[in-house]
Formats: sequence, structure tokens, C-alpha cells
Amino acid sequence: MIDYGVGNLGSVLKAFNYLNVPVKLTDNCQEIREAKGVVLPGVGAFGSGMGNLINFHLKETIVEIINKGKPFLGICLGLQLLFTSSDEAPGIKGLDIIKGQVKKFDIEKVNKIPHMGWNQVKLNQEDLLFKNFSRDQNFYFVHSYYVNPEDSELILGETEYGSQEFVSVIRKNNLWGLQCHPEKSSEIGLKVLKNFSEVALNGN
Repeated sequence: MIDYGVGNLGSVLKAFNYLNVPVKLTDNCQEIREAKGVVLPGVGAFGSGMGNLINFHLKETIVEIINKGKPFLGICLGLQLLFTSSDEAPGIKGLDIIKGQVKKFDIEKVNKIPHMGWNQVKLNQEDLLFKNFSRDQNFYFVHSYYVNPEDSELILGETEYGSQEFVSVIRKNNLWGLQCHPEKSSEIGLKVLKNFSEVALNGN
């Protein structure tokens, strides 16, 4: 699990520990390269999060391991940083692994900003991350921005908030991204983290 000086890392670490999944919180590039799977969690602003990845010399390592096919999971800010840019930080380029922009909710379409609380993720296809799930499940969200990928085929799940539907799960080959917080989503969220760990450790 990548340590890049943002919030909520401890909660994700605790969730993996609860599942008895071997996990290490680190900013060491070599340790990240040697890991069987990598998680980029985080709560915070796009600009400072991206700045920390650069300052900790982690940007190139993340791009490298994803391109080499290592199982990778981005959570909340960790998902948003995978994109080209964000309305939250004009002029700051993201990791650009997924082409598209991070957009702010339109207050005229949603109840309030941030979107906070439990909401349904509607999956559009079966996937290893949601193995043995019923189609639609509720997860916990805390965010003011949502991702907008250029390639709609990367969209694995969507969520309705007010009159706006937004992308809540993406997948690109070995890369998954969740806008929700599985570590705060009770048993169903732990199941997602468990499934990811099985993909990383066992390939299925």
C-alpha cells in the first residue's frame, strides 16, 4: 500500500490487517515494485496528492508497475489521481494512466456537496473484484468530485446521486478504481478488498 502523506491510509491498512492479508504501508519504490499487488488509497485534494506522488518520487513507479500488469487498486483520491486532470486543480496533470477528467458535482443536480453516505453501485458486468456479489450493492462515499473517463468501456459500475449518474467503478486490464470507500463499507467492502487480495496473491 502506497504511503504518500494523505489521509485515510490507516483505515485501509486496518481493513487488510483484519482480513489477515499481508500488507505493508511504504513509500519505497523498490518495495512497491516487488509487491504482488498495489493499493493507492487516499482522502484529500487532487493537487496536493499529485504533488506528494512527485515529491516522493512515486509517479514513475506507479506508471511502471501498472504498465507491467501488476494488480493495482485506486480508492477515492487514489482513483482520481489516475486520470489526466481535475477541475479541483487546474493546470496540474494527473498520472494520465486513464484518459479523462475529474469533474465537480453540479450543485443544481445533486442534493449537496460533498456526496456523503451510503449509495448503490450498479455494476454493468461481472468482475473478479465483485466475485459472488449480487448485482447492486450499497457502499460508503465521501467526495465532491467524480471521474469522467473518455473510454466508456472502462466503466464497470455507476451510481446515482440526486439527478446525476456518475462513474463509481472503473477497470482497465489489471487496474481497478473505486470512488467509494470499501474500508468503510462494512462486510461488503471488506469482501471487495479480499477479492482484490486474492487476485494479487493467487491470480483469481
